[in-house]
Amino acid sequence: MHSIVISDTSCLIILNKIGQLEILQKVYENIITTPEVAQEFSEYLPGWIIIKEVQDKKYQEFLETEVDSGEASAIALAKEIENPLLLLDDLKARKLAGKLKLRYTGTLGVITKAKQIGVISAVAPLIDSLLLTDFRISENVINELLKLNNEAI
Repeated sequence: MHSIVISDTSCLIILNKIGQLEILQKVYENIITTPEVAQEFSEYLPGWIIIKEVQDKKYQEFLETEVDSGEASAIALAKEIENPLLLLDDLKARKLAGKLKLRYTGTLGVITKAKQIGVISAVAPLIDSLLLTDFRISENVINELLKLNNEAI
């Protein structure tokens, strides 16, 4: 298990929208985010999410030429911490993290991990909730996720 997990805004927002933000704490003990992400989230963050500043602001500014400030700050912070896991949903941010040799997952990965370790009993109800939000997910991805979690019809 990763000792440190750094979340971008999208994962926080989408899990909050479906009333499942606490899944993060149950799946990953130590959740960190940046002030930029906290500002983008624009709601109260629970006390178990630690807010940490990026030290190398120049590097963060450089990353902002590729991705938005929340994603850039999360990626920059990940480069300053040993062996973190990044929570990113945006494809461009994920590609950038991959180029930088950072490990990442997204909201669907968090939900899958929650099922694997018994935090939730099924992914299907959460996928149904996600589909009621502005979270974009293809039918193919849904089918693969259900199959991966032994919930395929």
